[in-house]
Amino acid sequence: MKKIEAIIRPEKLNDVKVVLSDIGVKGMTVSNVLGFGNQKGYTQIYRGQEIVTKLLPKIKLEVVVSTEKAEEVIAAIVETSKTGAFGDGKIFVYDVVDAIRIRTGEHSDDAL
Repeated sequence: MKKIEAIIRPEKLNDVKVVLSDIGVKGMTVSNVLGFGNQKGYTQIYRGQEIVTKLLPKIKLEVVVSTEKAEEVIAAIVETSKTGAFGDGKIFVYDVVDAIRIRTGEHSDDAL
């Protein structure tokens, strides 16, 4: 099993959710996060004063899928959330040793 963690633009969340649902991803965790990278933040004027915002709002999307399905999920996230500009995000992939569904006690792929 693989855990896929994607940091994406907030406006891309609904598109990514629809695509993942269409390819059979049954569950995901979504978190609002702040971060910066090459985008470096932005400057705005508020009441005549310059304010520098370095941490930008992003969405962290986490899914655990079977190893066989991981590449398909990664490709779907990249294709759907890509704009070609700085700030599109990153994807991290981790190995998952086991998953257990608390309600039934099922293990591994059965728990997904």
